[in-house]
Amino acid sequence: MDEALDQRRSVAWPPAGDHATGIAIAHRDFAAARTVCSVVLNSRGIGVGVLTFERDDGEPFSGEEISTFEAVSALLGPVLDDRLELHRWLAGRLVDRLRAWWSHLKDPRRPGFRVALALATVLTIGVFALDGDYRVSARAVVEGEVQRAAVAPFDGFLREAPVRAGFVVKQGQTLASLDDRDLLVERQRWLSEREQHQGRYRDALAKHERANANVSLAQMQEAESQLALVDEKLTRANIVAPFDGIIVSGDLSQLLGSPVEQGKQLFELAPLDAYRVILKVEDRDIRDVHAGQKGTLVLTGLTGEALDFEVHNVSMAEAEDGKNVFRVEA
Repeated sequence: MDEALDQRRSVAWPPAGDHATGIAIAHRDFAAARTVCSVVLNSRGIGVGVLTFERDDGEPFSGEEISTFEAVSALLGPVLDDRLELHRWLAGRLVDRLRAWWSHLKDPRRPGFRVALALATVLTIGVFALDGDYRVSARAVVEGEVQRAAVAPFDGFLREAPVRAGFVVKQGQTLASLDDRDLLVERQRWLSEREQHQGRYRDALAKHERANANVSLAQMQEAESQLALVDEKLTRANIVAPFDGIIVSGDLSQLLGSPVEQGKQLFELAPLDAYRVILKVEDRDIRDVHAGQKGTLVLTGLTGEALDFEVHNVSMAEAEDGKNVFRVEA
C-alpha cells in the first residue's frame, strides 16, 4: 500500500499488459502466487488511503478491471476524507487549513488570494484600530421637564380666560377666573346667619339659659365654618400660574360663560428654563441606546443649529403609527 501511496498511482502485480503501472517491487514480494492490485484513494489531490485487491488464481488483473478499481476509488476517496476530517481534533484541522492558505499565498498562480488577504488584513486593522461614529436617528419631541395642570377648583361658570396655549405667563398671573357672584351672595347669607346666632347666643347667656346658649353657639360655629369655606372658594376663583412658564395646552376664549366641573383641566403649563427631549427610538435600534450616551438634537425651527443632550432613561415600548417605539428621555 505504501508503495502505491508514495507513487500516487495504481500498482499491480503481475503488471497488466494494456495498463501502465508503477514500480511494483513490494507488490511482487507480497504477491507470491497471488495477483495483487493497489489503487490510491485521492481527495483534493492528496492520497488519503489505498485499496488493495487480491486474487488467488494467479490470473493478472486486466486494464479494464484496474480502471474500474480507479473509478470506485475516485468516489470513495472524498467520502473517506470527510470521515477522517470529522474525527480529527479542531487544532489539527486548523493547522491543515493554515497550511493550505499558506500554500495558496505562495502560489504565483493565485494573485487574487494575496489581494483578498491584504484587504482582509487592512479591514481587520481598521475595525479594531480606527474610531468612527455609529448614529441612531429618531424622531424627537421637546416638552417641559415639569408639566403642571391648572384645574377648576369647584363647580362653576367660566367668567374670563385671558390666556391660551403659547402664552408666556408669570408666577401669580391670572389664567382664568370663575364667576363668583353666587359665592358672594352665599357669603352674605352666612354672615347674616352668624350675626343672628351670635345675638341669640348672647341673649341666652344673659338669661342664663344654658341649653339655648349651647344650641346658638353650635349654630354660630356652623355658620362660621360655612363662611370660611365660601371665602376659600372665593380665593380660588382666580386660577393663577404656579410658576413662570408657557401655556402648553388650553384655549377657553370660546367657552366664556360655560359651566365647568370641579377637577376639569383648563390649562397645562411648562417652565421656561427646564425642558427634556423625548426620543421615539424604533425597536430595531434600541439595543444600541443606553443611559449616559451623548447625542445632538436638530429642531425643525433651528435646522442650522445642533443642540447637545444626554440620555437619562429608556422606558418601555409603546405602539405608534403601527410600529413599536421606545420612549427615551434625554
